[in-house]
Amino acid sequence: MIDFAKELRKAYDGDAWHGNNISTVVASVKVAQAFTHPIPDAHSIAELVLHLSSWTEEVISRLSGNLPKEPLKGDWPVPAHQTDEYWEVIVNDFDRINEDLLALVNQFSEEQWSAELFTGPMPTRTLSHFELLNGLIQHHAYHAGQIALLSKFKNHE
Repeated sequence: MIDFAKELRKAYDGDAWHGNNISTVVASVKVAQAFTHPIPDAHSIAELVLHLSSWTEEVISRLSGNLPKEPLKGDWPVPAHQTDEYWEVIVNDFDRINEDLLALVNQFSEEQWSAELFTGPMPTRTLSHFELLNGLIQHHAYHAGQIALLSKFKNHE
């Protein structure tokens, strides 16, 4: 059997096959980069990390048996401040939320991974715990790439 919690761990802070894991990418961001918008109409790194945290919390909710909904903090939360201290809060929350998810999925039995989780927007659409977690892993990898690219911009606002 595939150890799905191990796959999440690799994407979050382990040896991800696609490159640096999301935790490493986020930790390498300097505060001066976190809140800037080097690409017009693109999200800042802080907005991306808040988005990742928001959706990770929603995945925890769904894996806990709740019906799917918009994340409590919204799809794209706006940073409340643009300070060193607030960037630290964003990063610490991201780490805590991912650790909470790992603690939850480490408790899952083999049967839970394939069990139907919820009915999606269409009556015949269902997802298993595995499909939801795999989607989050892909989401982390996708935005890790965006954050890595944004952090390479030399000219910050």
